[in-house]
Amino acid sequence: MALKCGIVGLPNVGKSTLFNCLSSAKAQSANFPFCTIEPNLGVISVPDERLTELAKIVHPQKIVPTTVEIVDIAGLVKGASKGEGLGNKFLGNIRECDAILHVLRCFEDDNIVHVETNIDPIRDKEIIDTELQIRDLETIDLRYAKVEKQAKAGGDRDAKMLLEIMKKYKEVLEQGRNAREVTFETKDERKLAKELFLLTTKPVLYICNVDELSAKEGNKYSEKIKEIAQKEGAGVLILAAKIESEIAELETLEEKTMFLDELGLNESGVNRLIKEAYSLLNLKTFLTAGEMEVKAWTFHSGWKAPQCAGVIHSDFEKGFIRAEVIKYEDYIRLKSEAACKEAGKMSVEGKDYVVEDGDIMHFRFNV
Repeated sequence: MALKCGIVGLPNVGKSTLFNCLSSAKAQSANFPFCTIEPNLGVISVPDERLTELAKIVHPQKIVPTTVEIVDIAGLVKGASKGEGLGNKFLGNIRECDAILHVLRCFEDDNIVHVETNIDPIRDKEIIDTELQIRDLETIDLRYAKVEKQAKAGGDRDAKMLLEIMKKYKEVLEQGRNAREVTFETKDERKLAKELFLLTTKPVLYICNVDELSAKEGNKYSEKIKEIAQKEGAGVLILAAKIESEIAELETLEEKTMFLDELGLNESGVNRLIKEAYSLLNLKTFLTAGEMEVKAWTFHSGWKAPQCAGVIHSDFEKGFIRAEVIKYEDYIRLKSEAACKEAGKMSVEGKDYVVEDGDIMHFRFNV
């Protein structure tokens, strides 16, 4: 399941520095706008301590975590929707992402230029929001007349439904709000809405890039973003990209742990970011454990056993018979699959079983 999050923001807010911390695919980082011209792509492992604990019991040949793709996209400027800067390319790159990681500069440093001359993360956020909203309105306007004609013809049910969806989106966007604020009740409505590929429907996580002294609790700038994000129902993460780059250069886990302890932090901002990006997309993980490998598999919250079987291989879903499920806590406590089975802690589930995060699964199928 290829999942992709795009790192966006104005030039010189710390996007590429953050990307370099996240990925071994090093993006050029420099003190001038549009340093990142082509989007840099990194495949990031999702930290999951459960894999390590399972491996201590199973002793597999390898451990395979689940992953999220992170894209470092060129900085946006005011007027991007009209082609300013690298506008059209930027907006096209966002369209290909499942979620947006919006980096906001929440630190002062006279040595690093700001394209808008002063530090104001609220204004910076609104610049990007506005450009995405303008592009979404253009997307709707391009299709509106055609869909309206089809709807008035009377026989096209989907056209009538899509027209109403577009009207709702248009009303919200013209008020300077994001399309993600609009919700739909039926599965058909959600399907048609998704096919519009609007940029502001994508879930967003605001990343407040702060100075070193503010890495633990944030500062006056990040507090303003928290207030706005709460109203929007969006996530907020506070980290200091400069500190994260120093942590990334340390070679051993022990060194990184000591560094974090000195700063009073329990976990690196990068780890927290990866986990937040994963949950932002409403994703969960089921596990498989055997001598060959202990592996994490990504699935969408609410998926049933056959759908999760299909994540491993399409044949597993087509020929699904049943799933044998052990809860992670039981496996860790009883130390083996055999012991779990003997203790009655292995359940046999059918097609209607809703898979839970951390379930250890074994699928039976016949093709």
